[in-house]
Amino acid sequence: MSERQKDRPWLMRTYAGHSTAEASNELYRRNLAKGQTGLSVAFDLPTQTGYDSDHILARGEVGRVGVPVAHLGDMRRLLQDIPLEQMNTSMTINATAMWLLALYQVVAEEQGADITRLQGTTQNDIVKEYLSRGTHVFPPGPSLRLTTDMIAYTVSHLPKWNPINICSYHLQEAGATPVQEIAYAMSTAIAVLDAVRDSGQVPPERMGDVVGRISFFVNAGVRFVEEMCKMRAFGQIWDRVTRERYGIENPKHRRFRYGVQVNSLGLTEAQPENNVQRIVLEMLAVTLSKDARARAVQLPAWNEALGLPRPWDQQWSLRIQQVLAYESDLLEYGDLFEGSKVVEAKVAELVEESLAEIERIQEMGGAMAAVESGYLKSQLVASHAGRRARIESGEEKIIGVNAFEGTEPNPLTADLDTAIQTVDPAVEARVIASLQHWRDSRYQPPFNHPRPCKALEKLKEAAKGTDNLMEATLECARAGVTTGEWAGALREVFGEFRAPTGVSSAPVAVAAEEGSALSEVRRRVDLTAKDLGVGKLRFLVGKPGLDGHSNGAEQIAVRARDAGFEVVYQGIRLTPEQIVDAALAEDVHAVGLSILSGSHAQLVPDVLERLRVAGATDIPVIAGGIIPNGDAEELRAAGVAAVFTPKDFDITGIIGRIVDEIRKANKLDPLEVPA
Repeated sequence: MSERQKDRPWLMRTYAGHSTAEASNELYRRNLAKGQTGLSVAFDLPTQTGYDSDHILARGEVGRVGVPVAHLGDMRRLLQDIPLEQMNTSMTINATAMWLLALYQVVAEEQGADITRLQGTTQNDIVKEYLSRGTHVFPPGPSLRLTTDMIAYTVSHLPKWNPINICSYHLQEAGATPVQEIAYAMSTAIAVLDAVRDSGQVPPERMGDVVGRISFFVNAGVRFVEEMCKMRAFGQIWDRVTRERYGIENPKHRRFRYGVQVNSLGLTEAQPENNVQRIVLEMLAVTLSKDARARAVQLPAWNEALGLPRPWDQQWSLRIQQVLAYESDLLEYGDLFEGSKVVEAKVAELVEESLAEIERIQEMGGAMAAVESGYLKSQLVASHAGRRARIESGEEKIIGVNAFEGTEPNPLTADLDTAIQTVDPAVEARVIASLQHWRDSRYQPPFNHPRPCKALEKLKEAAKGTDNLMEATLECARAGVTTGEWAGALREVFGEFRAPTGVSSAPVAVAAEEGSALSEVRRRVDLTAKDLGVGKLRFLVGKPGLDGHSNGAEQIAVRARDAGFEVVYQGIRLTPEQIVDAALAEDVHAVGLSILSGSHAQLVPDVLERLRVAGATDIPVIAGGIIPNGDAEELRAAGVAAVFTPKDFDITGIIGRIVDEIRKANKLDPLEVPA
């Protein structure tokens, strides 16, 4: 078959950004030179949650999981020498999506670009933030308005831009089954499209343009046959919903357009070399079937469960895609699964079950109502608890973790400190100094920005009314306003939102049957409570800083509850001070801190120090998260009782260890474990 008839490859991206705008810009230009065909920008947590780098909650988080962008100057440096008119840029940003798009547009204007030719995507899906990722800022109503305003603005002004990328990726990471992933993503899409239609900002005849610019961002797990069928089911349901609910006649507009990041949840810290074949299988799920092929693919790196990947690790992931696209014959054929009875039966089953769940959510009043009631969150926590229980029992096998654990020495991780990239702690101070300089000098040459207070007042006025917020936001961008100032103005008008945790309503996942590991831990919890003369042991699970990945913390909280603890869990985004205040007020017997963003080195010692100052050194502190070995040793030396990382998959065992640490801290004799 001639080269000419081959399908075009999908867009190949690497999700990247860290430390500073300058360092990320250098990385982007290097990746583009290696054959990457689109940019995928990762922002740090302060930028994602609407805080400037010097905010108390930003401590330890600056430049860790992405790049800090606090103002127009940062966006200029991030995109320097990258011709935006020729670029396809994906920005993984949700609560502050409008602000980042405004900064991007203003930089493009400064480059002299025709903004109607700008191509790319802002994720802008707030629903999954309430459920799984935790970078929401405002309540559901105002958040939906920001999304609606952005969609209406882009349809008129940036016609090639995808203003929303409905993201079921994190739902799978939070435990979603394929049916839940489809149903919750579709319910979000329905909520967004209904809001755009009902806002009156887009004439009915242009709804096809709105639907045609909506894209999805999905997860592909290692069960690659089921995942491929899931993508076919997604396409069928989207076609049906857009035709029947919104009357979209043009099949081009109804096409299911999606990008994919393959699953990071399934990547293991144990035998991490096995992650390479996991990544390959997951990529096949979204590329093998021509009729359900992804438009853009980004792959994680083999060492993501260990820490931040290096440029070489990202290159390896890019090469995996290139080998499939350019060396194999995949793109020379039509759909390989057309007419397969097995595939058709599985797709039909997924479609039927997903439509039933979508209907259930519509009966509750739609996705936003199902978020506010806590239904969606508790369903995910329950699914995730079930998955964890299957792994612990050995029913679900993970190679190197609970099966085939013996291993030869691994040359890739022989020197762990060089097998991952670390962010220099001095970066935070440099970013903060640069931010202060911007605030002090934005009115002066060469920038000569107008005073930002006027632009912020206009933004607040627009927020109190019904005007589209994009114009006021663009004015803020041009006036040199900072991310924290923009979000702060809207916080004043809209307020903030603390999402339901789903912990109290999650059903029991592991039964404490006589003779089981959990019944033994329950016995030790009860005996220790008696020995301490209290009715119940109390355990505080805390998430300091801005890391919103709460899945692990929720699973620990649910299992501790099932083991007989009284659990204090207030959700995400707390300062060390708030956590210690709660520990003292609730008179807890242990504190568990969960951090996956890398800010443990600063935030955990702060909690220890505050407990020490309060004279509460008898409360053991346990830390969990993606914590490199060297950091774990430092935390233990600072006084942390135990450190758990992704390789510690036995949650019941972790709870048992917490009981041991409570006994040790209170100078009680160790309990005999029955033989």
